[in-house]
Amino acid sequence: MADSAITADDGVDLSRRKFLTQATIATGAVGAVFAAVPFIESWSPSERARAQGAPVEMDVSKIDAGQMAITVWRRSPIYVVRRTPDMVARISGHDDQLKDKDSRYSDQPAYAKNTLRSRSAELLVLVGVCTHLGCLPKQKFDAGEIYPSWPGGFFCPCHGSRFDLAGRVFDGSPASINLRVPPYSYPNPRTLLVGADEKGAA
Repeated sequence: MADSAITADDGVDLSRRKFLTQATIATGAVGAVFAAVPFIESWSPSERARAQGAPVEMDVSKIDAGQMAITVWRRSPIYVVRRTPDMVARISGHDDQLKDKDSRYSDQPAYAKNTLRSRSAELLVLVGVCTHLGCLPKQKFDAGEIYPSWPGGFFCPCHGSRFDLAGRVFDGSPASINLRVPPYSYPNPRTLLVGADEKGAA
């Protein structure tokens, strides 16, 4: 009986077979990547986890001097202000007009319980919710825009509460305590991590 083995001389297109084999392998690889995407994404905090308090990162290198950026943590706006030397200078000199100048009755981590209410003079991090009835204060960094004796900071349009450039509340405001400072840290000079500090996630 003749040898029935098929060779290239018997009309089989080996180049086509090679192409089909490679195409099958490539298709399988692409499918594996698409299958892995949901698995990889599961490593990141879900929207529900973020809402419950998962830490949030922000690139603070993009915030210009004298400007404010906003992120969201626990469904609350987080105000991040890069204060200029002039803005820092305007934080002092009005302690007699404040309800809680030393932040004794206000909410902030220990490292923010100071005159500037922050880890550094340059960057201020606040929960952007008025401590009166939960409205969103507006940034009013220019002094004297609303009240002649007010050095600027944050103004709540709902009921007129005024806060300075450290988030401290002024006398005559409906709000009774200063704006809250969330826990935060700096993993590197460019990155702000809201919701976690040396003690871990809040």
